[in-house]
Amino acid sequence: MTIAVPATPALHARIPGSKSLTNRALLLAAAADSTSALGAPLVSDDTTAFREALSGLGVRIDPCDDDSVWNVTGLGRGPVGTGTAWCADAGTAARFLPPFAATGHGDFGFEGSDQLTARPVAPLADALRRLGAEVTTGPGGRLPLRVRSQGLDGGALTVDSTLSSQFLTGLLMAGPLMRRPLALTVPQLVSRPYIDMTIALMRRFGAEVDEAAPGEFTVRPTGYRGADMPIEPDASTASYVFAAAAITGTSVRVPGLGRGSLQGDLRFTEVLARTGARVETTDEATTVTGTGAFRGGFTVDMGEISDTFMTLAAIAPLADAPITVNGIGHARLKESDRIAAVEGNLRALGIRTETGRDWITVHPGTPAPARVACHRDHRIAMAFSVLGLRAEGITLDDPGCVAKTFPGFHEELHRLFPRHSVPTAGSSRP
Repeated sequence: MTIAVPATPALHARIPGSKSLTNRALLLAAAADSTSALGAPLVSDDTTAFREALSGLGVRIDPCDDDSVWNVTGLGRGPVGTGTAWCADAGTAARFLPPFAATGHGDFGFEGSDQLTARPVAPLADALRRLGAEVTTGPGGRLPLRVRSQGLDGGALTVDSTLSSQFLTGLLMAGPLMRRPLALTVPQLVSRPYIDMTIALMRRFGAEVDEAAPGEFTVRPTGYRGADMPIEPDASTASYVFAAAAITGTSVRVPGLGRGSLQGDLRFTEVLARTGARVETTDEATTVTGTGAFRGGFTVDMGEISDTFMTLAAIAPLADAPITVNGIGHARLKESDRIAAVEGNLRALGIRTETGRDWITVHPGTPAPARVACHRDHRIAMAFSVLGLRAEGITLDDPGCVAKTFPGFHEELHRLFPRHSVPTAGSSRP
């Protein structure tokens, strides 16, 4: 489909800090031997849940008055004593914090919302048992999870990371706190960019991590040093404003998200370039400009950037030919079954789709007015909000669920694209 492209300067989007970086940095700072200052952290439901869960494990975190800096007083080790961490909806808390607790000495519980309890933790619990911790879980290998430990020795371990890279991330980050080197073998790995991000941050806080061959990691028991760290804007969240630029023929710039980014989801802009958008990435920023065309007719593997596949799938009806996304089977185990959620909503809008275990094909079409079922999933809500810029009559059943990662999402989308009004029909703007 072709649209008119106005000659306007790039709009500067205000994208909050990366959730992935914020929560990883919080844990590493908590384990460090001194105080660390985290600049421009994401302040959202998931990150405040992670921060409060760490506090439940005895970590002191002092936000400044405007939350622009979080000062974390590191324990220099794993936690000691007893404690219960409420993880709310935060999958990172449920997957990163139990290994950290297991490196300490004590008895620690981890609980979460019904949505989080539906997500598996069995592979992580099994790995911690093999490292010497006593771990119990709820029915079906899910939360609540309880860890009793007197520290972890380390050693060799094979890890099932096919369901989520977060299991491997949690174990890697715990490695420097073990008594001996940790050698992890990972036969299959999803979302590789998140592991690269984790290792880069661990090294920033003083850890020594090697990968002798693909999927063979060694972590030495060095502990962590405190480090001050600014948090980049969230690349997954930026995908929505980049996609909006592509389908509206405008230009959007995200400062602070450039060539040196640690976030693999910035590669979503490469997918947009295949649709005809113009992408410019410098050391300081990334800019996406809609060119008036939105092309389909391709298949793309988004397994390594699966948090952005919904962004592409939601706007794919506007393309001039079908678009197929594959490699995303693990997205069925996120906040919702994201493949099923996207398929169901597109069909409600009158769009033809086909799906399989790890793929979805979206055909061109004119979306009909409909109410989008968000499934309490922030990414479903944000992705279909972007489609609402080009399709009349789209409403959300739960616009407030965006607070998980971007509480001000609707306001920012409206500022950049004044016609955005998705939350106002059928529910109030949060």
